[in-house]
Amino acid sequence: MNRTPYFSVRAAACLLIAMSFLGNDRDLGIAGVLNAEEPTAAKVPHQINGSFAHLADSSKPAMRWQAETLAQHQQWQQDLRQVVVDLLGKMPERVPLQVKWAEEKKFETFTRHKIYVRTEAAYWAPVYYFVPHQRAAPLPAIVCLHGHSGIVPYIGEAKTEKEEAKIRDGQLDYAVYLAKNGYVTAAINVRGWNETSGNQDSGVKNLRRSCTQMTMDSLLLGMTPQGLRCWDAMRVIDFLQSREGEVDPEKIGVAGLSGGGTLSMYLPVLDDRVKLAMIGGAFSTYRSSIFPIRHCICNCLPRIMQYAEMDDVVALYAPRPVLLINGVKDPIFPIDGAREGFDTLQQVYTLLGKPDNIAADFFDGGHAWSNNKTLEFLGQHFGAPTSR
Repeated sequence: MNRTPYFSVRAAACLLIAMSFLGNDRDLGIAGVLNAEEPTAAKVPHQINGSFAHLADSSKPAMRWQAETLAQHQQWQQDLRQVVVDLLGKMPERVPLQVKWAEEKKFETFTRHKIYVRTEAAYWAPVYYFVPHQRAAPLPAIVCLHGHSGIVPYIGEAKTEKEEAKIRDGQLDYAVYLAKNGYVTAAINVRGWNETSGNQDSGVKNLRRSCTQMTMDSLLLGMTPQGLRCWDAMRVIDFLQSREGEVDPEKIGVAGLSGGGTLSMYLPVLDDRVKLAMIGGAFSTYRSSIFPIRHCICNCLPRIMQYAEMDDVVALYAPRPVLLINGVKDPIFPIDGAREGFDTLQQVYTLLGKPDNIAADFFDGGHAWSNNKTLEFLGQHFGAPTSR
């Protein structure tokens, strides 16, 4: 004999009782509950934006530059450098330098090689290596690091007019531009983009990119995406220094825009062989840019605001020459922060007796590169290439 389960009978009875209250405004039945207004929010701070702003403003970086003497600066530089190196995380184990030559394309004034440089046991970094045809002596070399558009526009390749306009308007192909002007350039396919990508970033459809995986996996291993990407650049410098007859091993610099600019800011902290840096679309203050404005998570270096600001990071390798490149209309790296940091760096370089080694190109534009001062800057500090 089939029996109706007890819970079904009880549920039906409850439903009938509830329905008997419908239409009766004086009783607090189901309808009354559904139509009740949400409680008025308490008049106290209860949103995270305000909380984080207060936390940042009430906890100033503990190791800001404030030296008044050369000795004070040197001690500060030594102390903070170790902190920043530690924050950039553990590096992979070094393996012997190995290079695979995969492709060669000749252009009017240079040859572009596609190579793979082994940077760790299980990873080879793809690199586009530009060598000018005419050279009377080994040339200065620039490691070129791309931003979140990936490597393709940064080597001057475009499939559509829209892509060509993007390269032209943002002057993204600085590796090509510098090669045309007599410098060896090495444009690294930065780890996590294009052919090096792994798990695809959510919401990114037209580009293979894995910044989320890069960040999460590296942090879990005691590493950082910035540290790993700089490690690849350091191994590419190993390659450049091995190129006798092509590269002057004492004249190697770095250039980068946006995410590549961030890496260009950190790389000289890790590697003294980087003799100058051109940092584009990435220098401001942490407090006014990466902290309050939406950025890719790979730009966030854990705990850095506890100790320093961006100008402090750059001051760690003063008086090596630095060119800051910022569009005054850049919406994600505000120019006010860049000007503030530049003012501090002028004080640092003046104290060190090298005021001409810090320069800025604050141009009329947005989040883009600018070659307004790059050749002048390189000529001043590396000399004109002997191929020109």
